[in-house]
Amino acid sequence: MPTILVTGFGPFPGAAVNPTGALVRSLAHIAKPPGLKLKVATHVFETSYDAVDDELPALGKKHRPDALLMFGLATRRSKLSIETVARNSLGRAPDAIGHRPGARTIAAGMPLRQMMATPAQALLAAASAAKVPAAISRNAGNYLCNYLCWNATVLTAKRNGPRYAAFVHVPELRPGGRIDAV
Repeated sequence: MPTILVTGFGPFPGAAVNPTGALVRSLAHIAKPPGLKLKVATHVFETSYDAVDDELPALGKKHRPDALLMFGLATRRSKLSIETVARNSLGRAPDAIGHRPGARTIAAGMPLRQMMATPAQALLAAASAAKVPAAISRNAGNYLCNYLCWNATVLTAKRNGPRYAAFVHVPELRPGGRIDAV
């Protein structure tokens, strides 16, 4: 049975509420069409580098997903952003436990960017069909979202790794907004 691992993040400095955790938990309970045999595993990361380092490989081993569908909050974006590039770059902002990366790159000696194994056009078409504003993005930032994207590209490159890894940045919800409207 094919397995999709769906992830989100918890709160972080500057975002006391991160809607991606609730989004991920709600996706676990969406009814599947009759006859569709699909396992959906979900996980909400603490917004920390240590959590991604420790939990993503463990989740890969536990669930052996065929695809990763990852969500993160982008407070400065106005529509869904489907990420296509993982950048070998780290910012200076502290994570939720106060850790600041000492290095400027994720993996020394590696390329500056890696293309993600993302069905970006299909995701964009699905968002458009659902009348959800969305765009393709080549900049997942310099924070945990990009860090997760980079680590997901490492997983997809492994022989028994997932075939696809998609990361979607979700805009900040406005007062009165609902997760299912995103």
